Amino acid sequence: MLLAIALLGSACTPASPAPDLTTRAESTGFVETSSYEDVVEMMRAAATADARMHYTTFGFTSEGRALPLVVVGDVTDPSPEAVQASGKTVVYLQGNIHGGEVCGKEALQMLLADLVEGQHAEWLESTVLLVAPIYNADGNERVSLTNRGRQHGPLGGMGQRPNAQGYDLNRDHMKLDSPEARSVARLFTEYDPHVGVDLHTTNGTRHAYHVTYAPPLHPNTPAGIDGLLRDRLLPHVTDEVREKHGWEYYYYGNAGGFGGGERAWRTFDHRPRFNNNYVGLRNRIAILSEAYSYATFEERVLATLFFVEEILDYVHENADEVRAIVDEADASVVGETLALRAIPERSAAPADILMGEVDEERHPLTGATLLRRLDVSRVESMYEYGTFEASESDVVPAGYLVPADLREIVTRLQAHGIRMQAARTAAVEAQAFRIDSVTTAERPFQGHDEQVVHGAYEARSVTPAEGTWWVPSDQPLGRLLFMLLEPRSDDGFANWGLLADEMERGGAYPIFRVPAP
Repeated sequence: MLLAIALLGSACTPASPAPDLTTRAESTGFVETSSYEDVVEMMRAAATADARMHYTTFGFTSEGRALPLVVVGDVTDPSPEAVQASGKTVVYLQGNIHGGEVCGKEALQMLLADLVEGQHAEWLESTVLLVAPIYNADGNERVSLTNRGRQHGPLGGMGQRPNAQGYDLNRDHMKLDSPEARSVARLFTEYDPHVGVDLHTTNGTRHAYHVTYAPPLHPNTPAGIDGLLRDRLLPHVTDEVREKHGWEYYYYGNAGGFGGGERAWRTFDHRPRFNNNYVGLRNRIAILSEAYSYATFEERVLATLFFVEEILDYVHENADEVRAIVDEADASVVGETLALRAIPERSAAPADILMGEVDEERHPLTGATLLRRLDVSRVESMYEYGTFEASESDVVPAGYLVPADLREIVTRLQAHGIRMQAARTAAVEAQAFRIDSVTTAERPFQGHDEQVVHGAYEARSVTPAEGTWWVPSDQPLGRLLFMLLEPRSDDGFANWGLLADEMERGGAYPIFRVPAP
């Protein structure tokens, strides 16, 4: 009798109300975008509602905001150790590296809500997701109605492009000046995701694509990663979105005759200061997306959400292949010839690019001109400059000898996750780079006076001093190490002027290298 009463009482107890996982964008009819507090509250609520979700943080901004992360999957806790122990394919999803490009931030919150509601449960059979909707949290909070000019919404304003220090975080992946960049580099090292997706909003060209995308663009990207993305994953995603939603996606580009040259479809930059290129040099599958700036805010969010969904569908269905490609990419590059500098490469034949049109509207609060996408598409044939080829190359050495007094260089190498050890204090046949000249940029960029070092290597017997670091190239991050330490690299420590005080004409670059056997 008591048991029956107890069961009856239990049956009459009302269930806990489902958490409200509606984003700020959705609740305002896509007039506003989420604040940092909105995002954190939503992520915590999702993790409370779903045992497969674990809320954590992975670092801090320069103003001290914790960078929020939700780990989604069949894991015991959100630690890197638990994620690695799962044996599953790990995917990192990042939004808002630029604080005014907010569609990724909203799309990733909506993705979490969909997962809580039971959608896409099959993904978690093979993957673990690392969801970071608001990477540039400080920039996000600097909301203004005038940020990002003619972008179509959110009408309630959006954050700024740089972080609180004034740095563009999507130019900071090599020099690691910001705490945000160091935080995400540590995440890449500790969680070691197989796939990284970085979500943006476009500027510029009036084309007819709802999303444009880019794989890693550096010519040193492992061939298996480039082949997977260009031959299979990205074409598959494009076809699926077209079939399901009727929208066109394509490789990122801007149309124009830059510098008086031919009109062509040109991508951005190969250098690993950019997220997708950096992740590619870490031997991981990297994808950048750019939602079309002149589509409505709602359309941009949905287009980004569809893009992420199709990527995750593909990765789930091909999880074993993804892991195998990443494992193969981690092989040693010692003795290989890799690019130090690169130039754009023209396509073999013209491509059919879909160009579009826009209409002008007035911002209801500021009166400023906004551009709105029209449902117009016309084909224009032009050559593409969507890949890069080496303009200067060298052979990857066995490793580098870094003097102990280059503390800032050592700290930045460690922040990247580069493995190093104490060098033996015994003579070794090495190479020293003899400096002929150094060219310094006329204007600072991101707080640095960029430099190009001219000279050549010469053989030299070297006895490392006590405390010298031996940094071997025979490690998974060998490609990245090569680009960081080579004096002729177009995105290394020397390029960023971090060794300017050490270099004089006729002198030697302070880091020696030991050639490959």
